[in-house]
Amino acid sequence: MSEDIVSISLSEWETLSPATCDRLDGLFLESSSSSQRVADALNTSRMLRLNELKNGLEVSSFSHVGRVRIGNLNITILPKLKSASLLRLLRYAYGFRRLELISDSTHQVDQCGFEDLLISQLNAEAQELISRGLQRAYVRQDERLASLRGRIKIDRLALDGGTATATLPCQHFPRLEDTLLNRVLLAGLRLAGSVASLLDLRRESRRLASLLEEQVSRINLDATVLDQAARRITRLSTAYVPALSIIRLLVESQGIVLEGRTMTTMLPGFLFDMNRFFQSLLSRFLKENLVNCSVRDEHGLKGMIRYNPKHNPKRRQSPTPKPDYAIMRQGKLVSLLDAKYRDLWEKSLPREMLYQLVVYAISHRQQLQSSILYPTTNPLAKEARIDVTDPVYGKHLGQVCLRPVNLTEIETLVSSNTAASRREREGLAKLLAFGTEA
Repeated sequence: MSEDIVSISLSEWETLSPATCDRLDGLFLESSSSSQRVADALNTSRMLRLNELKNGLEVSSFSHVGRVRIGNLNITILPKLKSASLLRLLRYAYGFRRLELISDSTHQVDQCGFEDLLISQLNAEAQELISRGLQRAYVRQDERLASLRGRIKIDRLALDGGTATATLPCQHFPRLEDTLLNRVLLAGLRLAGSVASLLDLRRESRRLASLLEEQVSRINLDATVLDQAARRITRLSTAYVPALSIIRLLVESQGIVLEGRTMTTMLPGFLFDMNRFFQSLLSRFLKENLVNCSVRDEHGLKGMIRYNPKHNPKRRQSPTPKPDYAIMRQGKLVSLLDAKYRDLWEKSLPREMLYQLVVYAISHRQQLQSSILYPTTNPLAKEARIDVTDPVYGKHLGQVCLRPVNLTEIETLVSSNTAASRREREGLAKLLAFGTEA
């Protein structure tokens, strides 16, 4: 086994094999248990597919981008969007502020990996919070003091049995920066300092973390802590929301979650699911620009599929299909949409995606139609429709629409605040929600 590090790069939804990449010719995964465990977890979660052929390794990417190391193999998955464009869309999708810590010039931004884009924004958000003054809160402290502060704890004094000391047991509530939000911010900056691929970003993250460490305690980050921090957000601490969003993305991209919220395998790298970004981007765009309509995220189609109560020996809970968006008008469902980060103009529609959309289509009696929104940068991409019919009688059962979302157009429209661009956004939102005329 060679100890030399082999590095390969590929785009999202791309496959490299020994026939197309010389570096994979004769290369196989290390036999160590850690490498095999990571490879198996990546294959199972469909974050990455690693297939050992007789003459080398085949690597297939899906919707995740970032970097991961498996033994002596470094894999970098690049997004198709240019970094400068992706950064602008990320800011819009997650509500990040336009704060400059490193230059937004194309030359500077294009040197960053995807994780570096997030960390650059996190550093900017943290710098802004520190400059304005970190949030403070009244924290209870019980301690013995030589100078009286707060109130004397009579019960504790009684337990001393009249022993003469130079201090008194006090309970007071100083206003400190050692709050949960600041602890999460510190932990996020420390994580960023270990994840960033650019040396300047690592140094900046660690410098900002050092400014907090004098007053803020360290904690370990996990989903529970992040949820607790999110519940602490009030109108006085909304400035922390962008930073917390980035930290959550960094934490969740450090591991593989196969069931529920339990992280089963920690990744030696960083892989971000572009499906989540695309879903957040469309959610905000539709909610802001659909006129006279409301958008519900992951609206459950309750009662559509259910176990027969007389034939459910395991007493399992019935599944509830959840389209990404349900468009409502005056309280009535008018459209079901699903977002998939796969360019269906360039690549075929997988069967599992089609079957899922067929289920959504036949669930809507008033309008037997569902739509899948997919990203593209090809200006020639147009809507395609698939009719679903009864195989025996030929009766029309429903229709599935494949609707392109031009990310370049979205970027242009959300970057402008003119009246003309606002009308164009409303027109595009209506087109995405309801499609072209038949």
